[in-house]
Amino acid sequence: MALGKTLACVALTLASSSAFAADCAVEITGNDQMQYNTKAISVPKECKQFTVTLSHAGKLPNNVMGHNWVLSKAEDMQGVVSDAMAAGAAKHYMKENDARVIAATRMLGGGEKDSVRLDTAKLAAGAKYKFYCTFPGHSAMMNGELTLAQ
Repeated sequence: MALGKTLACVALTLASSSAFAADCAVEITGNDQMQYNTKAISVPKECKQFTVTLSHAGKLPNNVMGHNWVLSKAEDMQGVVSDAMAAGAAKHYMKENDARVIAATRMLGGGEKDSVRLDTAKLAAGAKYKFYCTFPGHSAMMNGELTLAQ
């Protein structure tokens, strides 16, 4: 009977650790109607790293209806978006080595998926962060707020 209890404890430990790992990741979906499926992400303070996976649920290619997921401080969003547009399609609407960008996925077309892992030490409790798409015109609708839970 002791073996059964041990196995039950091991199973509970594994289940709780995978549940904890799931708390340090989120999946976001973008579609051909220029929408993310969420407007808010809360990062648990216990997470040392946080993974965002972007899935493009649409059908259109990235040169027509591309989506990415970019994170910066809220006050940097407009500058990042403006510089991304200036970078153009050849650079996938992202300024190279933009220090204001905390994390970003690549530009995706319909049916594609990409993930980015961010170091939560780069986030400050109480600070305002925005996530958004830098494809021209998308950030007006495709944006949300990311917070570090306290």
